[in-house]
Amino acid sequence: MSPAAPVPPGVPPMPERTPAALREAIARYAPHLLADFEAHGRRAGGDTSDLAAVPAFMARWWGEYAIARAPHLDAHVTDLEARATEATDAAEARKLLEEASTIRHMAARTEPGR
Repeated sequence: MSPAAPVPPGVPPMPERTPAALREAIARYAPHLLADFEAHGRRAGGDTSDLAAVPAFMARWWGEYAIARAPHLDAHVTDLEARATEATDAAEARKLLEEASTIRHMAARTEPGR
């Protein structure tokens, strides 16, 4: 899921890059994230509808939603992280976490509409 890749069938496009649009998309397509999104928003500085001045908040939740909106991708990242936790070989754990990290970084760069 690269920044310029077309949206796969069945995966909703990314919303406008605003807190309100992101909240609406999370509520509609990944409601299991909504409570954490709102709680983090309150800790980050206030109402989640007015967090444009909190880039770290948006960066984190933009990437979280980009993955969560694609169930197959969400399951893959969860599996990589779980396998890394259970790995008895440090090199294997590192490899799995690097793959999960790469996916998370790519997801965070997904553009609105993609």
